[in-house]
Amino acid sequence: GVVSSCSCLRPGVWLLKPGMQKMSSLHTAARCAAKDYYEVLVLGGGAGGIAMSARMKRKVGTGNVAVVEPSKTHYYQPLWTLVGGGAKQLATSARPMGSVIPQGVEWIKSRVTALDPDKNCVWLENDAKVSYKYLIIALGISLHYEKIKGLPEGFHHPKIGSNYSVQTVEKTWKAIQDFEEGNAIFTFPNTPVKCAGAPQKIMYLSDAYWRKTGKRAKANIMFNTSLGVIFGVKKYADALLEVVKERNIAVNYKRSLVEVRADKQEAVFENLDKPGVTEVHQYGMLHVTPPMGPPDVLINSPVSDETGWVDVDKETLQHKKYPNVFGIGDCTNLPTSKTAAAVAAQSGVLDKTISQVMKNQLPVKKYDGYTSCPLVTSYNKVILAEFDYNAQPLETFPFDQSKERVTMYHMKAYMMPFLYWNALLKGYWGGPAPFRKLMHLGSK
Repeated sequence: GVVSSCSCLRPGVWLLKPGMQKMSSLHTAARCAAKDYYEVLVLGGGAGGIAMSARMKRKVGTGNVAVVEPSKTHYYQPLWTLVGGGAKQLATSARPMGSVIPQGVEWIKSRVTALDPDKNCVWLENDAKVSYKYLIIALGISLHYEKIKGLPEGFHHPKIGSNYSVQTVEKTWKAIQDFEEGNAIFTFPNTPVKCAGAPQKIMYLSDAYWRKTGKRAKANIMFNTSLGVIFGVKKYADALLEVVKERNIAVNYKRSLVEVRADKQEAVFENLDKPGVTEVHQYGMLHVTPPMGPPDVLINSPVSDETGWVDVDKETLQHKKYPNVFGIGDCTNLPTSKTAAAVAAQSGVLDKTISQVMKNQLPVKKYDGYTSCPLVTSYNKVILAEFDYNAQPLETFPFDQSKERVTMYHMKAYMMPFLYWNALLKGYWGGPAPFRKLMHLGSK
């Protein structure tokens, strides 16, 4: 097993076009030759990976932390709801990856192909091997449009978009503007998803836009969700049910999108209560939330549970089997919603956990499952859902957050992006917990 575990390059690596392999071998070889050992190695340059690399550099110093990330661009994805709704430009969600990786942290521009925690090493493309003392896995979640028959090629047709991909988010806004009449269908897949509120946020923005442009009377808006509830936390679910009722939106539960016939503008849904039974709907507009899953490299990996998610302790974020391995964000099996706000709260806890592990102490700081989902219900209103592992509200402000508020929209559209770029990614924002304590002391 010794040889096999460290030479098991994933088959996907060979699917790269030959030219791409040559290109990546040049810069990967150059970047990996610099050092093949780091005190802290971070896998992934998303929110969790960048935040943790900033925090770790402050602990172990310049040159001792590296981030493995093939992408050239870092996106603030929560903004894509507003991009798809025409309220923000896509360019404002993007920054060059090199500009968000902290100074003094090495950027290894490559892809992880295998993890070997028993030998404290990972394998990259071109058989490059990097060893570590501590490993932080922040690989995010993978989108699987191809699991829906007719996609992704269906996106070449009009009237269909998806806010979840940089290639398709602007198509959403085009489809909203071009809509004339008929069914406007918004989907929620039968898998874990990142930002579980996003599939309906774009529906509320579409509704608002069509009211403003006089097309709403000709639209039959449908939310077809694989779930049995509109939202997982009762307090906010009740508020959202009021919103859909008031705006005359049909919610169909236990419906999973299985095929898109984009040339005919037909969407095929399976009825999850009657497996194999399908129904076909014509659409004048379709917004697709793709099935999602763990990154390929984590499936059947020694660090993952049987479903492919990184197997960490839900309170400390330390790996259940390998004490020098940690996980953060969407790639973990933490039983909470996968959002940037959850990553912020997790980063503060993980920072403390790793400090204690480095000192051979037991981690004591506990993550309560805090996550937040600003549910955009119009172009100037948001219901700010905040909750914990038990799906109980865990609110920051001393007022009822299940009500639609203009102030919360401004927080989502302006304050959160600022906090993201200037505080979270720099390793200074650990979620609103200290602020929450202050607010509640002030309100007593």
